[in-house]
Amino acid sequence: MSNRYGGSYRNGGYGGMDDDYDAPPPPPQMSSRRPFAPGRQPSSRSTSRRPRGDESNAEREISKVLELIKAEWPSMTQTDCIPVSLALQLLDDSSVGRANEYDNFKATHQYLQDSLKGIVHEHHQGFNSSIGTFHKIQGSIQASQKRVRQLKESLATSKASLCTSDPELKKLYKSSQMYDEVLQTLGELEDLRTVPDQLEARISEKRFLTAVEVLQNALRKLRKPELDDIGALSDLRSYLANQETALMDILVEELHEHLYLKSPYCQERWQSLAKNQGAYNQNYGDSAAITPFHAVLDTLDFERPVTEDPSKNPEADTSWYIALLAESLNKLGRLEGAVETLSQRLPVELFAVVNETINDVDQRHPSSLRGGSSNSQGLHIYSNRETQMRADVIYDLLWTLYAKFEAIAEGHRVFHEAVKALARQEGAGSSSQLLGGFKELWNLYQNEIRSLLHNYVTTDADIYQSDSSLRNGTAMNGANDSQRDKLFKFSEADQKSVEMAAEYEALDNIIQTAVPGLGSTNTRKPQAGSKKTTATGKEARKSTVGGGLDSKNTPGSYKSLVEPSVFNMSLLLPPTLVFIQRLKAIVPPGTDLAASALTSFLDNFLVNVFQPQLDETLSKLSDHVLGENDSFQEDPEWRLVARRPVFKGTTAFFTIVTAFCRMLGTIPHDQALSALIISQMMHYYERCFTWFKSLAGKAQDTTNTSQQLRFSAELATTEGDIQDTIQRLWTSDKLDPELIEKEVGLLLMRTNEYPLDPSDVIQDRDVISSLCLLYTSMKWLSSKIVSLRHITRHATDSSQPTMPKDQNRRWTLLNDPSKVNGDHRGPVYLPMTQDTVQSFDQIVSSYEELAGTVLLTLHMEIRCRIIQSLRVALSPTTAPYVLGDREIKEPDPQILSLNAELIAYDETAVRFLRDREIAFVRTGLALLINSYLVSNALATQPMNARGCERMLLNILVLQQNLKNIEADVDLGRAGNYYRLFMEGPDAVVEKAKRDKEREAAAAEGEGEGEGGASVIPPAEQFSYDELKNLVELCYSVQLADPERGVNGAAKRQMGEKHLALSEYMWQT
Repeated sequence: MSNRYGGSYRNGGYGGMDDDYDAPPPPPQMSSRRPFAPGRQPSSRSTSRRPRGDESNAEREISKVLELIKAEWPSMTQTDCIPVSLALQLLDDSSVGRANEYDNFKATHQYLQDSLKGIVHEHHQGFNSSIGTFHKIQGSIQASQKRVRQLKESLATSKASLCTSDPELKKLYKSSQMYDEVLQTLGELEDLRTVPDQLEARISEKRFLTAVEVLQNALRKLRKPELDDIGALSDLRSYLANQETALMDILVEELHEHLYLKSPYCQERWQSLAKNQGAYNQNYGDSAAITPFHAVLDTLDFERPVTEDPSKNPEADTSWYIALLAESLNKLGRLEGAVETLSQRLPVELFAVVNETINDVDQRHPSSLRGGSSNSQGLHIYSNRETQMRADVIYDLLWTLYAKFEAIAEGHRVFHEAVKALARQEGAGSSSQLLGGFKELWNLYQNEIRSLLHNYVTTDADIYQSDSSLRNGTAMNGANDSQRDKLFKFSEADQKSVEMAAEYEALDNIIQTAVPGLGSTNTRKPQAGSKKTTATGKEARKSTVGGGLDSKNTPGSYKSLVEPSVFNMSLLLPPTLVFIQRLKAIVPPGTDLAASALTSFLDNFLVNVFQPQLDETLSKLSDHVLGENDSFQEDPEWRLVARRPVFKGTTAFFTIVTAFCRMLGTIPHDQALSALIISQMMHYYERCFTWFKSLAGKAQDTTNTSQQLRFSAELATTEGDIQDTIQRLWTSDKLDPELIEKEVGLLLMRTNEYPLDPSDVIQDRDVISSLCLLYTSMKWLSSKIVSLRHITRHATDSSQPTMPKDQNRRWTLLNDPSKVNGDHRGPVYLPMTQDTVQSFDQIVSSYEELAGTVLLTLHMEIRCRIIQSLRVALSPTTAPYVLGDREIKEPDPQILSLNAELIAYDETAVRFLRDREIAFVRTGLALLINSYLVSNALATQPMNARGCERMLLNILVLQQNLKNIEADVDLGRAGNYYRLFMEGPDAVVEKAKRDKEREAAAAEGEGEGEGGASVIPPAEQFSYDELKNLVELCYSVQLADPERGVNGAAKRQMGEKHLALSEYMWQT
């Protein structure tokens, strides 16, 4: 009542009155209680309530009295209050009783009564209407009770009537039951009559769950005992039994259509994967354009049964469609057989996918742009343009094929999850027979990848046939092609001929007649909104059979689109590793296929196939470079790679090394592979050293098996004082004059002891050029090889008997974008360990040592040539120095020839060598000529004045020529020596006397003891032996006179002059 009129009773009664208070009031003190007066205001606690502006006076009064009761008589508000106990306490006059509060209790009771009267007076209209409503409700209840009693009486009367039996009614009941059964049978027959149409309609609409339900319901009805005697149903039974098998075949075919990407609805997924991974786009890692596979799996709820939506195309979502097919096969009871069929057809289907992809890529890339090899055995270092063309073909093939492989693996994973969920729902657990196909799929993937790697890396594969590889009308594989001829090939048949089309049409009609519905995929209509026409089933079969075997390939092999080469490894591995990495996310958890096993076959391929092929190819390329006729000729394009001319073979060899190092940078670091390159470097050094010995060697005699070196090469390669001196001279910061003098002295001593023959010097100018080229090539190669030096912490070495167990981890090191997209612009280096790098450093030192040997040979060769030419020029048998009175106008021809040889030698050195090497070769030539002409003056005897004039002319010509070669050339010492000859023996003795006096005067001068050498110019200083020889040369004509008197007189005079010389120069 209070809620109806907007008021509230606050849960009247004894309990529940403290619900609207913030906190219960404290118990009142007994001493503070006094009888309640009518004009008394409520306690302060009663006024603590929140004011309510919409309460009436009666409601406020009742609230006050309730608060008073709660404050004064709290026991009355409790739910377990006992009124009798309180009444007894109020009647008790004892000290423990409450009789003194009885008046207060009566006042509170009166106050409560007055408040209630106020409420009644205020709400009397509502009370009156409630009383009327109550009477109406009471009347309605009474009327209902009356009707119920009447109904009960009627039911009792009907029960009594029904208990009376009637035979006619029993007969009618039995007839009715029989007619009902007949009607039910007729209805079932009518339903069975429509089953074929419904079944074919559902199959054509791809509503396979409904088709399975229709088929199983029909078979269930046909198995009823009451239909066994109906003979008209025998044909229907046979039809449905065949349709059960046909429906399984259709489901399996549909599953193959979507698992192996034959359906047009599967193209978008793998094409998106190919584009985003790199087939048509450089942004390989950007996979935002496609939905990740884990997200696709998350959208599928395999725990809930698959339901069909007739308004949608079931094939639009391939993953959902595969789950639908698995559900349909399971309901059909043929799931296990379907899994076995998938396993059997898996190799054939994958082969067809690979072969179809190869043919598509073959059509997209013209064969004329693939860069066939122009040299024998497929050995070729490709240029950047050729490499890019080959990379385009290989990347297009691999990214496309791996995208298809990934999409196929995703379909198998969806099928795996669907089968797993079905097995779990039926309580079968994880059946290995149903769920063990993923490992088989990976094994086949592994075989296909290994086959591709083998085809494009090893040269014994079925290589790409180009015009350049044909020789004398025979292919590169020779007569083996005849063994590949087959009597019949499907691909050779004309699939567009009228006869073939008629045969296929007849075959399709037979299939339709025998098993209706099996060929329904052939007449499939395009779905709404799709403008692309799909290939019919028979066309797909023809393409599969025709494309599976290519007329140019052996069974089980594929057509190679580019020439096989070990350099293809750098193009093949990155896409393969990206595919394997992505495949790890598709492999279902819980299978026996470990993630580390995905790359184990790559380790096997690297060690057992790639490494031997790399060794063979590297050896063949090196032998090919070294075997070329122009390998030790000047490279016409040396300016593109070096500052000085180098060998063509050297640049080619370094190109090979660089190409192999760049290729090794894309595969796991294996010291066995690095050792192969190092061994070829050593082989090249040995070949260059052999070339040096052939250049610097003498003409070999048929009777002498060992080849002897020329004198200059022998001095450069034989340890001794001369080699030590010239090495110190080369390694010094500046050319030390003392070392030059020492070198000249040692060389003259050696050549005087062992005179040089023409065979001891190099006569061919081209040999000098080749030696210069050998020096520059070795220096250039050593500097280039050093730049490849790189110490790696990966010490894997497959050549060792024990290989590290964590070898599989190394493949993960290749997952960086620069290697995936084929970017080879980074630094090139040869990865080595601390052990391997020692051999590398020894090879670099060998290159440097060979270069130094060649330079020392060049340094000594020009000096040996000067000594040998001067020896010939000073020999009386070649150019006699006893001449007539005719005036001398021309030098000796041998001197002119020496000048020409010196100029040619210098031009060759200037062309090939640097300034420091040129200065090393040039410096000291004038000192050598001066020393030789003076120390070997007796070789010219006999000599007269005219002969001496010719000698002076020879010296002048040599000096003028040397000025074009060596700076500050002065042959004045030799000139002064022979001018002294012109003055006669007395002048020689006088010079010795004069030099002694000058030295004595210089010694007496203060502070000039150390400067005595400056008193006599170097060009005028001669030793005792030199002056003694000059005196002997002065008497050479008389000594050679056959008359005994003249000869004897000359000897006496010469003895006197020698005695005088010894007197003046004994102490010198």
